[in-house]
Amino acid sequence: MGTISLADIEGAERLLGLAYTATERAQMLDNLDGQRDLAVARRGLALDNSTPMASRFDPRLPGFAMPQGADALRFSDVTCKLPDNDEDIAFAPLTDLSHWVRSKQITSLALTELYLERIASLNPKLECFATVTDELARAEATAMDSLLAAGVWLGPLHGIPYGLKDLFDTKGITTGWGAEPFQDRVPETDAVVTKKLRAAGAVLLGKTTLGALAYNDLWYGGWTRNPWNLNEGSSGSSAGSASATAAGLCGFSIGTETLGSITSPSQRCGTTGLRPTFGRVSRTGAMALCWSLDKVGPICRHVEDTAMVLAAINGGDTTDRGSIAAPFQFDAQASIEGMTLGYLPEAFEEGATDIDRAALETARDLGITVKEVTLEELPYPSLMTVVYAEAAAAFEALTLEDTDDTLRWQDDGAWPNTFRKARFLSAVDLVQTDRLRYRVMQALGEMMSGVDALIGPFSTGPMLVASNFTGHPCLHLRAGFEDIASRTAASLGAGKLTTGEAEGETTFTVPQGISLWGQLFDEGPLLSLGMALEQKLGVADHRPTFPG
Repeated sequence: MGTISLADIEGAERLLGLAYTATERAQMLDNLDGQRDLAVARRGLALDNSTPMASRFDPRLPGFAMPQGADALRFSDVTCKLPDNDEDIAFAPLTDLSHWVRSKQITSLALTELYLERIASLNPKLECFATVTDELARAEATAMDSLLAAGVWLGPLHGIPYGLKDLFDTKGITTGWGAEPFQDRVPETDAVVTKKLRAAGAVLLGKTTLGALAYNDLWYGGWTRNPWNLNEGSSGSSAGSASATAAGLCGFSIGTETLGSITSPSQRCGTTGLRPTFGRVSRTGAMALCWSLDKVGPICRHVEDTAMVLAAINGGDTTDRGSIAAPFQFDAQASIEGMTLGYLPEAFEEGATDIDRAALETARDLGITVKEVTLEELPYPSLMTVVYAEAAAAFEALTLEDTDDTLRWQDDGAWPNTFRKARFLSAVDLVQTDRLRYRVMQALGEMMSGVDALIGPFSTGPMLVASNFTGHPCLHLRAGFEDIASRTAASLGAGKLTTGEAEGETTFTVPQGISLWGQLFDEGPLLSLGMALEQKLGVADHRPTFPG
């Protein structure tokens, strides 16, 4: 490795944005080797991805009061009849699917077979399932039907088929994290979320794809597509979960978010994604990317659906150092009367779309107070160094063993290059960034103190970054549609030639959404507001059109 020289120190200064004098460089010269050797010695100890950080993030500021009471849940009273059309069944809300299964209008096995047939037909185009667990799904569905026949109902998800993001461990089933170095990884145990969903009666259809190591929509088996337009990816990292749900290949799916991995594919694919408060859902048995940021949540087709799934996976877990026990209270009949919705005016100016502005106007029509709010100016993008550092630490072996070259995605912004660059981050700067994070927690706490929720475009100013670092919940739902042009007509979406277009150019109608941010550990009012907005917008039931 060699002895550190004065020239090495001077070069390192440029990497870190520092400037020392010649005297200062000379003074540190004799002891920098020892400092470096301590770090090298630590690298000799291999740390498994499941080994957490000793420090833990807690989103609660001093004086925070956890919502009181036990879990209290009331879902919509559904009495509809089973449709004759299989597609109508496949795209139905969870509330309907649950009613049909419980009332024995359809068996869990029949519903499972319906989804497995759709997966067999469309997965080759969408590349949204990494593994299809067809035999397991049939066995679980049969077991759910037997329980129901015996008078045992496990809850709203009883017999409902779902897709599980392929970073949650499933005993004996490949869990490859979307990445070439891990594509043959078979865990010996189930993740806590896997266990909770099984206990709730949900039926595992398979493992949905994710961009390698929870970034993007490229994975070792292909490129996961947007069902509305096969020319584009489904975004990431919960790429397969959003694609499969949007295409009607499952009743619901599970995603994770570190920095947009539930909300971004929901924006692209038109699904409804709920990123719960940090700490609400256990991550034990899930691939760790960033211990202080990773969150688990549902991806569905309707707002109330997300409440049904969150109710099943919610709960404290002593094996997850980031877990925080909190009640989940939701009432589908709750009124939004008296609520106050905030918005950042600059978010609806340059860069915003007509759909964004129309969603804000629709919110005004709900009969609630809608008012402008302000957010303190802080260097929010600087928080990203935490992502770089934690992710590089989680997958240090790929960098040190030079196996990062096996990953498919090798662009400048991809993980391999990001992990390498992260080795040059300053530990002092990282501590200071953590202190900035606390200032951001205070800033968002102040902004949210006078409102029940905030509305804005997916990429509202600093909110994507800021709210992920503060741990606030976010609900992203479909708000409308826009037409985009593409030179290639291969698509599952409603592609059509329009008058005046160049020959061979096709326009695709694709969804666009709006985000709602809520109070920490109080997702109930956020979901009530989302349900009201969803009904007023009137676009949740539109589906991608499948050729043939």
